[in-house]
Amino acid sequence: MKIFTCALILVALLSFSGCGNFFSSTQTTHNEWTWVAGSDIVNQAGNYGVQGTPAAGNTPGARVNAVSWVDKSGSFWLFGGMIAPGANGDNYFNDLWKFSNGQWTWMSGSNSYNQLGIYGTEGTASSSNIPGARAQAVGWTDSSGNLWLFGGLGVDSLSVGRLLNDLWMYSNGEWTWMGGSNVGDQIGVYGTRGTAAPANVPGARALALSLADASGDLWLFGGSGFDSAGNNDYLNDLWKYSNGQWTWVSGSDLVDQPGSYGTQGIAAASNVPGARIEAGGWADSSGNLWLFGGSEGPDGTFHLFNDLWEFSSGEWTWVAGTNLTNQNGVYGTEGSASSSNTPGTRVTPLTWIDSSGNMWLFGGDGYDSVGALGVMNDLWEYNDGEWTWIGGAETVGASGTYGTEGTGASTNVPGARYGSVTWIDSSGNFWLFGGNGFDSAGTLGMLNDLWRYQP
Repeated sequence: MKIFTCALILVALLSFSGCGNFFSSTQTTHNEWTWVAGSDIVNQAGNYGVQGTPAAGNTPGARVNAVSWVDKSGSFWLFGGMIAPGANGDNYFNDLWKFSNGQWTWMSGSNSYNQLGIYGTEGTASSSNIPGARAQAVGWTDSSGNLWLFGGLGVDSLSVGRLLNDLWMYSNGEWTWMGGSNVGDQIGVYGTRGTAAPANVPGARALALSLADASGDLWLFGGSGFDSAGNNDYLNDLWKYSNGQWTWVSGSDLVDQPGSYGTQGIAAASNVPGARIEAGGWADSSGNLWLFGGSEGPDGTFHLFNDLWEFSSGEWTWVAGTNLTNQNGVYGTEGSASSSNTPGTRVTPLTWIDSSGNMWLFGGDGYDSVGALGVMNDLWEYNDGEWTWIGGAETVGASGTYGTEGTGASTNVPGARYGSVTWIDSSGNFWLFGGNGFDSAGTLGMLNDLWRYQP
């Protein structure tokens, strides 16, 4: 079973060398990146400070495949992730951070690695509860502003590293174990398609896609995990979590199912994306779900997608891209939309929707304009059925150009990366943190830099 991204390169941790001053104000114009905080050098340790106390010197350490949220007040939240494996294996976090008013605050969890989960009583909040350390989980914010976390690869209540299907809520400073198992590697309980039930629960999984709709309900698609028969591989099941219950909506309850594309642009009940991990996605203002890219099996080979799908009114539509794998990007002219443009096939792209409803995509791990496979920092916009290459390199392996911390510039751009976390602020600006990628010196490793992009 494939768990980590296809270009993950293991790097030794370097000593912490400082992260500079945190962002307080900036002069940024449209279509500019601003390096806000963190280091421009890879593999920096965290500076935790005092739990619950914001400080200018606080910063999460470099990591990949963490989980992020935005609460109702507009503050950014980050949980978990992993660093480069040490001599004794993988190292996972379960620290919870808040970024507000230009400063980081360590809110809960440990500043050590590989901590087991403390579940308490299901459905009961407690100050002693804490999810186990993990990476490759999914999260979302509900309509009340509570933070939710599901699954991933990490440490369960028995202190064993496994795939997880536990469901957690963070509210008023406390974690509540809401459902799923406190022991890893659980099979899925699908029930009847289209029917919610208390017993339904997705199987343990990592590298799934999660989206929150306008009502604050969670939609979960695919990933690498366990199906209804206990098989462990790639999934294409679509789930909805609403009013405390899971509903199996679409896709198969068995692993490794191929896609059924139908006719491009035509919705059909039989259409469905194939099983995959590490897809990108959006939820638009009309409540429709969008999915882009990802990777299918078998393990140990690269089969990357660049197909774009929409899920609306209970049916999937193959909207754009190809039904073939491992395709080059077609960039066209920077800044010019074209029906022939398309991002190359890839995994872990960073995605967001701006205040005008346009869909954006940044970086990931895949194929560039000349067919090279690697980590990218290309920036794309999708609007009115066409892709536009906005900026970044059309070839893999680009270093970061950081400029002056806190100051936007047209020449600034984050280095190529994957496995970052993202937020959208109230103005529709895009923020990204960390991941695995290239720093200002062209060195590949784990990052803890914080960036803002104003469309």
